Amino acid sequence: MGKREERQREKLAVMTEYEKLHWTQGQYLIAGIDEAGRGPLAGPVVAACVIMPKDDLIWGIDDSKKISEKRREALYEVIIEKAVDYSVSVIDNKTIDEINILNAARLAFEDALASLHVRPEHVYTDAMTIKTDIPYTPLVKGDAKVYTIAAASILAKVTRDRIMREYDAQYPQYLFARHKGYGTQAHYEAIREYGILDIHRKTFLKKILGE
Repeated sequence: MGKREERQREKLAVMTEYEKLHWTQGQYLIAGIDEAGRGPLAGPVVAACVIMPKDDLIWGIDDSKKISEKRREALYEVIIEKAVDYSVSVIDNKTIDEINILNAARLAFEDALASLHVRPEHVYTDAMTIKTDIPYTPLVKGDAKVYTIAAASILAKVTRDRIMREYDAQYPQYLFARHKGYGTQAHYEAIREYGILDIHRKTFLKKILGE
């Protein structure tokens, strides 16, 4: 076994420690939920929920923020192919403005879980408390600790990035493909020059709006 393979094996062993607590008890339907897009000025917040199989682990699964965009796209395809079940929830910017970003993210988590066809025996969330009758555990920085949450983080991130690239095609002057709606200098400059779009989160732009 080469050094790279050994590192990958060691990483998987660490990332599946929480799942193993359940596997040893005969529970194999363990779900992870995570979101992408809590901080941007534009676009939706997206959550994904995924149940991964015990015996067909994917090398390279990690917190989506630690993986390149190209690698995330490749892993996305493998995850959806191998998942026991998965679902994705997209909550738009208007809902975010209406109920605030925390509640919108929570809604996305709960909707993604409710949309599964297979009922999990336990759920791990990335630091989010949710309403569910399924036993669950919220973990701070769970996307870096739990295999299923990390897989969910990749699905959520890739889904949201694809949405933002579609917006980039509609509004090329805003450079959404580059910054994905986050508050970069280029994004703020585009807002000041071209105005606020219908996909912007108005509650995130109160200073610009003069509120």
